[in-house]
Amino acid sequence: MATADIYADLKRDHDKQREMLKELAELKGDGAKRKTLFETFRIEIQSHAAAEEESLYATMLAEPDLRDDARHSVSEHKEIDDLLGEMMDLDFASDEWESKFFHMRHRYEHHIDEEEEEMFPAAEKELDEATERKLAKTYEERKPIEAKEAKANPPGADERD
Repeated sequence: MATADIYADLKRDHDKQREMLKELAELKGDGAKRKTLFETFRIEIQSHAAAEEESLYATMLAEPDLRDDARHSVSEHKEIDDLLGEMMDLDFASDEWESKFFHMRHRYEHHIDEEEEEMFPAAEKELDEATERKLAKTYEERKPIEAKEAKANPPGADERD
C-alpha cells in the first residue's frame, strides 16, 4: 500500500464484502458451493471486524465525541457474528438458510453503509493524520492474524467475544 489510510483500507474491505454477499445471494440450491463461499466470507468479515475494533474502534472509544459511534458499531459486529453462527448450523441449501442470509446481509450492509457515511467522517474530523496512519498500520498488521483466529474459531464462539 502506497500510503496508510485506515478509511480506504476499511472501505476496500467493505467493497470486497459487498461483492461476496452479492455472489452468495446469486447462488441457488448449490449447498456445497454456498458453504465454501460462506466460509470464505465469514473469515473475511470476522477478521475485518476484529482488526477494525483493535484499531479504529479502540481509538474512538477513548474519544468522548466518538465513543457512542464505536459502541454502536461494536454491538452491530456482535449481532452479525451471532447471525453467522446461526447460519452455520443450518442446511446451506435450505430456504431457512437463505432467509437468514438475507436478514444478515441487510443488517451488515446497513452497518457498513452507516460506518462509511457517518462514522468514518466523524472520526476523520476528530483524529489527526498521524493517528490515522498508526491505525491503518495496526489494522493491516492485525487483519491476517485475525484471519487465522477466525479460521480456528467459529462465529458466535465465546473465544471471539
